[in-house]
Amino acid sequence: MVVTVLAGSLGALADVVEDGRVASALGDLEGARVVVVTTPAAFTGSARAAQDVARALAPTGAIVEELAVDDRAHAAQATLARRVDEADAVVAVDGSALHARSVWRDTAVGAALARATRLVAVGETATVLGSLMIDPRGGAPAPGLGYRSGLVVGAPASAAQLARTRTLLAAELTFVVLGPRGVLVAVDDQWRVLCADDVTVTRGRDVVDVVAGAISSR
Repeated sequence: MVVTVLAGSLGALADVVEDGRVASALGDLEGARVVVVTTPAAFTGSARAAQDVARALAPTGAIVEELAVDDRAHAAQATLARRVDEADAVVAVDGSALHARSVWRDTAVGAALARATRLVAVGETATVLGSLMIDPRGGAPAPGLGYRSGLVVGAPASAAQLARTRTLLAAELTFVVLGPRGVLVAVDDQWRVLCADDVTVTRGRDVVDVVAGAISSR
């Protein structure tokens, strides 16, 4: 079973940790080894980003370790990939999705992230895991990493930019705008909304009704 959590912000992740909803998705993390991959925050402060995640996860009793993978030379190292493989859960911090894509694509660490059976991605980083991502510089679809399937995830943007994005996506694709208070979770590729605040789901130009939290990818 593969569990994926996409949180619109670290605050949203902290909220679902605090009220126990993340435990319903990820299971008991007491004593679990959680590796925090800080690649997206390479330009804004990797150590602080890891510390912030540790504080957010403190109520779970997890043992949190930082894994600084700032560039492709780090991402190619088998020893760092092994730390991802051996972790009970992996958190990818918020930051630059474009940098994360550049560093992780076709590397040992990237392959380990794709294999992770409990993976959390925060903020803009949540947008890069699918086969398509939305380029934050203009809203056009671009190749993602292909680590997860079923959705195209984008960050909030202006109404005009989001309208442009929707016209550029194939009509059958499910597009989720994940705002800072929203949280999604998937078991394998079956997605549902864990926290519906700031979450908008569309297919083509049509808003998709989320029934009992479930998101259909068709």
